[in-house]
Amino acid sequence: MENITSIKIFGFMANWSPFFLAFVILVTTVFYLVTTRWYDEFEGGRPLTRKEGSLFAVNMILLYFMYGGPVDILSHILFTFHMVQMAFVLFLIAPLVYFSVPAYLQKYIASLPVIGPVLSLGEKKPLVTLMLLIGAFSIYHLPVVMDNLKMSATLHTIALAIMFLTAIMAFYPMFNKVEPEEEQMGGLFKLLYIFGIGAFVTPACALIIFASNPMYATFTDGEAWLSAMELCVPSGILDSIAGAGMISGPEYFSNSTPLVDQQTGGIIMKVLQEVFFGVMLAHIFFKWFNEERRNEDQITEQALAKAQAQKDMHNRFRA
Repeated sequence: MENITSIKIFGFMANWSPFFLAFVILVTTVFYLVTTRWYDEFEGGRPLTRKEGSLFAVNMILLYFMYGGPVDILSHILFTFHMVQMAFVLFLIAPLVYFSVPAYLQKYIASLPVIGPVLSLGEKKPLVTLMLLIGAFSIYHLPVVMDNLKMSATLHTIALAIMFLTAIMAFYPMFNKVEPEEEQMGGLFKLLYIFGIGAFVTPACALIIFASNPMYATFTDGEAWLSAMELCVPSGILDSIAGAGMISGPEYFSNSTPLVDQQTGGIIMKVLQEVFFGVMLAHIFFKWFNEERRNEDQITEQALAKAQAQKDMHNRFRA
């Protein structure tokens, strides 16, 4: 039994996924070309701000480490890292998209034939998109679903893409720059919406945390685990390692029992979700508070101007 640093036995390709890195670099390059050189081709285009550029870079680095770096291979070995991956991708990377992509580019994307109607569903039916996210998350983590999906690279990739899409849709009503501010949900409804996501995630986490037995064969059964590892480890390397009798299951990489690993993963998901949502709540609350204060100041100024105009008119009549 070794520790998690032993994942180096799977080789460079499995640990650092150069193909996914190339994809991330391509997306990043296209984004910076569009937002720094070609922005005048879009209606309302403007140069990328330093804040947007930095946030996009951080987001893409996080995405690479979650799905291309060691975190990805560890997510197939230990359930704890799987939940770390889920929390970061669904509840941090997805909402950060709206803070890193300029408004004019969001509006262009939302105007596209297929993408536009999908995103607008979040604005028109926010409860529907909320339930889609929670439903996708909960169904994916049913043991029979997750174990079977991890036996197929294609189906597993599609499932992850769908979950990420539902997260993008769910956060659209709160953070998009497409719809005018006055047509979006009010600050109070945004706060309740965030609480709603957290409340609906809790039952799935509770089932995982308080289960009396390990739920997932791909984290406990040696044969199922080796099949699932083919998602991220080249088959030749995996066959040679398994054939040499070097490993037989995830216990090689951790002293933790499968049940403790599962419970830890559920707890970490809930803790990270609360941290990320706490930051969102603070952002929404202070933005709402400042907007309300500005509105009050405007109302006061308008009332004072009206009173002064009435006073001036009264004085003219008296004169």
